[in-house]
Amino acid sequence: MTDSSALDPEDRKIVTLARSVRARNGVPEGAAVRDETGRTYAAGTVALDSLKLSALQTAVAMAVASGATSLEAAAVVSESGTAAAADLAAVRDLGGPATPVLVAGPDGTLRATLTAG
Repeated sequence: MTDSSALDPEDRKIVTLARSVRARNGVPEGAAVRDETGRTYAAGTVALDSLKLSALQTAVAMAVASGATSLEAAAVVSESGTAAAADLAAVRDLGGPATPVLVAGPDGTLRATLTAG
């Protein structure tokens, strides 16, 4: 485990946004992504009868819907300590295989840094 305070300030910001969404909405996961212009998009898990999206998939969809053409980084906060293959695929589709995905616990402690590839 790594102290999130050691992160770059912009990466720490998306971890904080992801934590905030998770806590505020009472959802299993919170996520945030940063696009090529530095804009951020934060989202929580969507669990409707007709639509199920992870927090990271929702954040990527929000970025795409807002006109983002690439991602610089992504963060997901959950109990699991990892990101699902479908989440990494969504990040890869927009950001490419080298896009870092920061995985943090609910307390903000960085558990892993993955690549979307």
